[in-house]
Parts: sequence; structure tokens; C-alpha cells
Amino acid sequence: MYPVYYFRIMDSCISDSESCLAISACGTCSSSGYVDCCERAAWALCFSSVVHGPALFTIYEMPYLDDQSSSLYARDVGTQLAPNATQRTTLIVAGCYVIIIAILWHVPVLSWIIYPFKLLTVGFHEMSHAITGILTCATIHSVELDPDEGGETRMSGGIPWITLPAGYLGSSLIGACLIACGFDTNASKIACLVLGVFFLFTLWWARKNWLTWALILGMAGLVVLFWLVADSVALRFFVLFVGVMSDLYVLWDVIDDTIARKVNSSDASAFARICGCFPSQVWGVIWLVIAFMFFAAGIIVGLVAFKESSSEQASEAAQFLPAPGSSGAMASAPLPGVLVTIVAALSWKLLSWL
Repeated sequence: MYPVYYFRIMDSCISDSESCLAISACGTCSSSGYVDCCERAAWALCFSSVVHGPALFTIYEMPYLDDQSSSLYARDVGTQLAPNATQRTTLIVAGCYVIIIAILWHVPVLSWIIYPFKLLTVGFHEMSHAITGILTCATIHSVELDPDEGGETRMSGGIPWITLPAGYLGSSLIGACLIACGFDTNASKIACLVLGVFFLFTLWWARKNWLTWALILGMAGLVVLFWLVADSVALRFFVLFVGVMSDLYVLWDVIDDTIARKVNSSDASAFARICGCFPSQVWGVIWLVIAFMFFAAGIIVGLVAFKESSSEQASEAAQFLPAPGSSGAMASAPLPGVLVTIVAALSWKLLSWL
């Protein structure tokens, strides 16, 4: 078996009149001029592209990985985190979302524009309570939202020191996942399907809470609408907006309820009474740090995992759950239309049970 060396192309090898290829133990890299086209390479072969005369080349043998591991890893991390053109657009849009949400949040009249999305984030909060309750063997009695941007999840049993922080941390994790998925069209489609399943459970727990029903059915309608616009590109930016909104709401809510002022009915106050280790303000700071880490992790995952360009995403999206009328849509009933039919049928069935 060949010994494995990592290679580095010398600056003198890269010019207008020369090309560089990396020769590995298992084959030849096809991308000329890129030192990262093979992770394992034995040699770097630089040769001139002179047409006439014999090809002149120089072989550089590099030390074993142990001698350069730190610099190689640093270069690889920098390459992975560097945004391409499509990702830069996504980051700019996300930044605009942050500014717009901050403005709308604090202007009394304009705040009604994002009011439904505030309620949606509250729904994520209560849904996180309910899901962790189920995972800790609790019985969920109801999930309710109220017009004052509050909510309540009634349960019995479970493990309180897990279910109480799950509201803030769970909704911030959901927001981070949506931000990461907002970097890719197909990932946004999958995220919406997963949210659809959670929405159905929430509707079941909500029972006769009309606000929860109106909110979730309205958001489901928006998802279907944006799925159909511009080959689902609009869906990607919608998912990104919901993710940014969710994480910003969590950050602000934690600060408002636990750090800036003490609300005795908040999750942090209840958690402090159970644990007794720190006051609610300290737990609020801890949850705030974790929520911010989730927010940053969502961006990092999006940058690393979804490197496709806009054209590549459009091509892949045309083959995966295409919107009706798109180039990749099947002649039979498209999946979004089928999903609408299923959701409508289930909603009607649930309403008939109330």
C-alpha cells in the first residue's frame, strides 16, 4: 500500500503557462489547479504546457500528514466556511430579515405585520414542550395559544427539568434548523414536510383552541403558496425568514422574561424553583447563550452543507417534489397537491371530532 502524503502546490507552479495536477495513490484528480481536489495525495506534479519540445516537470514530495495537520485543517475549515455567490445572497437576505424584524417589532402599528409569525414562534415554543413531554412519558392534555402572544401546554407526568427549558431551547433549535435549510431549496421542502407532521400533532393537542387552528392552517397555506412560486425558490426564503424570526423571538423573549425583568410565571422561574441552583436570571443567561449558539450553528451548517449554486439548486429541485407546472413535475397529481388534499382531509376529520 502506498504511503499517504499531503501535497501543496508551490506558487512557482501556478501561472498562466502552467497547470497543476495532483496525483494520488488511487488515481488522478481531474480538477487542475486546485490543491483540495484530493484529500489524500502522494505527489504534486507540475508541468509546463509548452506544445513544442519535451514536457518539463518537477515533483515535490511533501512530509507526512502529522507535520502539517494543523495548517491543512485550518485551510479546509476556511474553505468550507467561505460562502459562494448563492450563499452570500442568502446571508444578505438573512441580514435584511434581522433589520426588518427589529424595525417591525418596535413600531406599534407595523408590528401587526409580523404578528402571525410571533404566534408561530410561540407555537414552536409550546410544541417543544409537548414533544419533550411525550419523550419523557408525559400525558399531553392540551396546547393553547392566546392573542397576547402567550401560550400554555398542559401535561401531567414527564420530567420537569427537561420539559421546562425545552420551550426556549427547542424553539431556538427549530429556528436554527430552518435557517440551515433556508440555504437550499430541497432542504427547505423537507423542513416543511417535517413541520407539517408536527403541525398535525399540535392541531390534535389544540382541540378547540381556534387561534392555534387558524395560525397553523394559515401557515400551511403560505407554505403551499410559496412552494408553487418560482420553482419553490420563494419557499427557501420563506423558511429562512421563519427560522430567523424564531431565533430572534427566542433571544428577545428570554431577555424580556428572565433577564430584563423577572416574570414569576416564566419557564425560567419555574425551573429555578425546581433546581434551586441559580435564580431565574442566571438560567435565563445560560439559555440565552445556548440559543445564540444554536443561531450561529444554523448559519455554519448552512454554509458547510449546502454549497450548490442557484442553478444547481433549481435543477435538483425540479427532480425532487417539483411544483405543479415546473419542468420536473410529473403528469400525475403533484406531491404538493396531494399534501394539500391529505392535510385538508385530516383537518376536516379532526374538526368533526371536536
